Amino acid sequence: WAPEIIYDVRSKNYMIYWATTIPGRYPATDSLGDHNHRIYFVTTKDFKKFSPAKLLYDKGFNVIDATIVFENGKYIMFLKDETLKPVAQKNIRIARSTRADGGFSSPTTPITGKYWAEGPTAVKFNNRWLLYFDKYTQKSYGLLESINMMNWSDNSGKLQFPEGARHGTVFAISKAEFKHIIENRIP
Repeated sequence: WAPEIIYDVRSKNYMIYWATTIPGRYPATDSLGDHNHRIYFVTTKDFKKFSPAKLLYDKGFNVIDATIVFENGKYIMFLKDETLKPVAQKNIRIARSTRADGGFSSPTTPITGKYWAEGPTAVKFNNRWLLYFDKYTQKSYGLLESINMMNWSDNSGKLQFPEGARHGTVFAISKAEFKHIIENRIP
């Protein structure tokens, strides 16, 4: 679930990644009540042929809802620590790599608060990183802002989302692309 896609400028491939559970694959976390979620990926150049699926992220805990951005020669993964037991985490953390297809670091400490968070999506706007995420047990949306991806300010109070909105993906497009979408949308 929660599939995402990124274009890897270095390999000139699209990388599709998602979370899944394979029963029995990780017995240590499978027995903790939240299965054994990990992040997997495939690559493609043409969306006709795909590489075999491979493991992208496993640091010994349940992880879902990854999203990856490229900044200053590094791939930054925002991920949900899906740990339920022995101590519930359910928060957003960051891992970094020099490659899109692996080598991601251990996660940072949580960047979200004491609430349960999921579905992160990040976009850079006016030299500030905006991280949107679902505060799903509170039935609201969260917003963190940073200029350096190290220090984050919680500006969730600035958000106004339609009632019932759930997590999705934010991405940047040009004005020409936006115009094309608006002019060609299906009523």
